Amino acid sequence: MVQQPAHSIIAELEDAVRGGSSARRVDTLRQVTDLFLNDGERLSDDQVKVFDDVLCLLIARVETRAKAELSKRLAPLDYAPFEVIQHLAWDDEIDVAGNVLTHSSRLGTEVLVEIASSKGQDHLLAISGRAELPAAVTDVIVDRGEGQVIRKLANNAGAKFSDEGYSSIVARAGADDELIEILGLRADFPVKFLADLLRRAKEAVRARLLAIAPAAIQETIRQVLNEIAREPQPPSRNFGVAEEMVKLMKGLNELDDAAVYNFAESNKFDEVTVSLAVLNDMPVEMTARLMEGPRADLLLIPCRSARLNWPTVESILRNRPQIRPIDDQTLEVAQRDFRRLSMETAQRTVRFWQLHNRIEKEPVRPA
Repeated sequence: MVQQPAHSIIAELEDAVRGGSSARRVDTLRQVTDLFLNDGERLSDDQVKVFDDVLCLLIARVETRAKAELSKRLAPLDYAPFEVIQHLAWDDEIDVAGNVLTHSSRLGTEVLVEIASSKGQDHLLAISGRAELPAAVTDVIVDRGEGQVIRKLANNAGAKFSDEGYSSIVARAGADDELIEILGLRADFPVKFLADLLRRAKEAVRARLLAIAPAAIQETIRQVLNEIAREPQPPSRNFGVAEEMVKLMKGLNELDDAAVYNFAESNKFDEVTVSLAVLNDMPVEMTARLMEGPRADLLLIPCRSARLNWPTVESILRNRPQIRPIDDQTLEVAQRDFRRLSMETAQRTVRFWQLHNRIEKEPVRPA
């Protein structure tokens, strides 16, 4: 016969919650958790609900470390108390939410979408590691996730993607060699997106994919690369007129934040691109890749290094051509990140990009 939760535990709970010390509440939480772990698999739904109520009452009054311990113990259980799991999953502290977000089967698609839509990168990273992820969840993560999150998601064989999700993640892969390799090696990666992915890949990345891909995928990659090789090359982008005007403004000391703001508001993005390049002493082609890429976070770096103010940066992010409109939530995150980004860090990153660009262009000398 299944034992009911011990009356003495409930009595101790009431004492601990009403007047007990923090240490006593933590000790009571452990006792209740131990009791549940011993009998939980055999309890009825009503009995599990008793534990759910008890644990919810306790976790509202214990510190992060105790909640993190509870999360670790309950996350693997298919029969874990439902409400407790929801509370832990929504916690702002990743030490509390992480195990549940990654491992708990008690979190449905709807709540995962809600959490992925509102929490930060650490929570997105935890969700990206789940054994199974439906496309409704991965769509949100692809839209909001940054580099580490996107790579982990793409590397998750249990993650499913919609066509829109695949299209978006491929668009982000152009500046991320590792992501291109991960996507190219996915067994379920749709062939219809492979050509777009490989067009964005450097020659070295294409060669690595051919070398390490399984035989079945390797042949498909080879066929797509042969098709790409036969395609006519698009004409190179010409910023000549914009460069002449921007460099003239620079010489006249008129190239400042106000000038870039006016360019952005007038949708003169050749001029915006050249302005960022000139102000940062960067190649125009490199700046154009950032301007036309999907990642707003990378574009913040040359904007901060060029000493632009937030209203100008916001105008650039809102009006960029060929980029789907930026939503208010992403813009709010971008503003927060821009405020945090120091001038020193931005300028150091730009110098690193310049060095990396020169090294890539240097011819390889024979040994």
